[in-house]
Amino acid sequence: MSIAIRPLAEDDIPAVVELSLRAWTPVFASFEQVLGRRVYDHLYPDWRHIQAQAVEDTCRELAATTWVADENDRILGFIAVAHHDATHAEPNSGEIEMTAVDPDAQRRGIANILIEFALEHMRAAGFTLASVSTGGDPGHAAARAAYEKAGFVAFPLVRYYQPL
Repeated sequence: MSIAIRPLAEDDIPAVVELSLRAWTPVFASFEQVLGRRVYDHLYPDWRHIQAQAVEDTCRELAATTWVADENDRILGFIAVAHHDATHAEPNSGEIEMTAVDPDAQRRGIANILIEFALEHMRAAGFTLASVSTGGDPGHAAARAAYEKAGFVAFPLVRYYQPL
């Protein structure tokens, strides 16, 4: 496997958005199943548009701390890290804001490579804590497994919804 982790370039953003939408399609299907149609439609009336904009915004806002996994000039995944200073609720920490791996490249250890790269970046930056948030739904099972494999400890947090 000759995967290189390199900084995100501006012209990488469309490919990152596209692979993210494909990677998160099962996640949003899981959301719909767990939440029910009424709540899902309220929260995600056009999930593809909302998520595409979120990925693009994150890539632009965290451009200096976003990296892609590249194999033979093909982007297979990405990871974006936010830096938190002493004024943040979790001071002196780094947070994985987003990560995704192209479905065609999943189960090759790419998420693990990206996560370890991000953790090394945080250590080198002098942070004393790393964090990441992900869903508790079935669609996020692989993400939870990857974070736990990397040494993250889950702190359960539950958010409830009720249609009115």
